[in-house]
Amino acid sequence: MEEHKLWVIVPAAGVGSRMGGECPKQYLKLHGRSVIEHTLDRLLSAPGISQIYLPLHPQDKWWPEIAGKYIGKTIPVAGGAERSTSVLNALEKIEPHASTEDWVLVHDVARPCFRINDISNLMQSLWNTQPGGLLGVPVADTVKRTSATGEVLDTVPRTNLWRAYTPQMFRFGILLAALRQGLEKGVNITDEASAIEALGLRPVMVEGHSDNIKVTHPQDLPLAEIFLRRIMQEEE
Repeated sequence: MEEHKLWVIVPAAGVGSRMGGECPKQYLKLHGRSVIEHTLDRLLSAPGISQIYLPLHPQDKWWPEIAGKYIGKTIPVAGGAERSTSVLNALEKIEPHASTEDWVLVHDVARPCFRINDISNLMQSLWNTQPGGLLGVPVADTVKRTSATGEVLDTVPRTNLWRAYTPQMFRFGILLAALRQGLEKGVNITDEASAIEALGLRPVMVEGHSDNIKVTHPQDLPLAEIFLRRIMQEEE
């Protein structure tokens, strides 16, 4: 693979309002440790990853409790109100040190159940491509389109439909330009790929595993525990 740097960003400024708990979802306990610890530790064990830029909420009072073990391994950055702003803040922190052809890997802090092999496969699949791509899985369920009142209007053909996951990996210069332009124009940026798409570019989907779930709702936590235990046993 060509000698381009890999920069890693894990936006962690969300408050996790949908969890309804006293702390953000990334600090909830999973197998005795917080979700964010699992995510960071697993990323740092992946080949080629030794440091992570971590956008945090300005009033985050939980991170200092665990920050000591990540000295030198994480670089805290001011997070924004939206994920896209948090990622952009990190990119601008990195910008003086990066080449436009470097790679940026962005991963959801609340997705601890990824496989190290999936990240390696993502890197190998995209390293010589433009502009980059993301992990995902083909849609297996029947998909319905409804009205605002919940009435089914039609069944959407699921051929070539994918569920988008993370990590997502794009060229540094392209992602920086995409996020800046998207935010200036008011584009609805739901993930990094959507910002890239708004530039008229086509990210590549790389198939991963469906148990790479995002801890979003309370019922996701016990499921994540089951998946993470199984994945860690497979990787031993």
